[in-house]
Amino acid sequence: MRRVKTAIGLVLTAVMLFPVYWMVNVSFTRDADLRRDPPNWFPVHGTLEGYRAVLDQQLPYLATSLVVGLGTVVLTLVVAAPAAYSLARLRPKGGGMLGFLLLTAQMIPGIIMAMGFYAVFLSAGVLNTVPGLIVADSTLAVPFAVLMLAAFMSGLPEELLQAARVDGAGTVRTFRSIVLPLSRNALVTVSLFAFLWAWSDFVFASTLDQGGDHQPITLGIYHYIGHNNQEWNAIMATAVVASIPAAVLLVIAQRYVAAGVTAGAVKD
Repeated sequence: MRRVKTAIGLVLTAVMLFPVYWMVNVSFTRDADLRRDPPNWFPVHGTLEGYRAVLDQQLPYLATSLVVGLGTVVLTLVVAAPAAYSLARLRPKGGGMLGFLLLTAQMIPGIIMAMGFYAVFLSAGVLNTVPGLIVADSTLAVPFAVLMLAAFMSGLPEELLQAARVDGAGTVRTFRSIVLPLSRNALVTVSLFAFLWAWSDFVFASTLDQGGDHQPITLGIYHYIGHNNQEWNAIMATAVVASIPAAVLLVIAQRYVAAGVTAGAVKD
């Protein structure tokens, strides 16, 4: 029975990972072989033309995505961490309603938010700019970050916070010296999700940065798709390269993510 379960698990894993394999396969396949019927399951006549195109054309897009991703992480943590601490430990008036509004904000479709941002950014003069895109992407991450961090911080031992207050630490000192270090797992988890959302965003990028001088990698891939030509070799090669940072971050942070996503699930 165990072998049957293992076999089923392997088959399901292979099915789920097949698109990733096919992306890598096509990235090494020549343009002349892309429309073969039946297709080549392996790059028989492999080529690196797609990856040369990445090095020649896509590095500026990758750099912009990195800046936007890191900027989104910083802005999300700066806004979400104090807000979560206030909701979890200071319990201001209207905190319950604010938590409900944050939960509701996650249900708003991104395209609706993008249309609203377009009008605001056009008036503010930040349309087609990297800072504007960072602010827009942060609106996706902040509600999630506040709710997750608040769940974690509400489970911190009250004795530690009381001891800090007895030693003369104020609210800000307690937050900076006690709460933030203890919330490392949740902070890493929130940072990872914020970065991945910004890294993979297309709706905000295509709406708010279509004409900018610095565009993210999602638009770089989109530019390969024309009316009469699709450079699938270069598209897949770019997708492979763009997937590497996300995969590396997931591997490095998986221990923190496993602890962070369960934060607040169990109370003593």
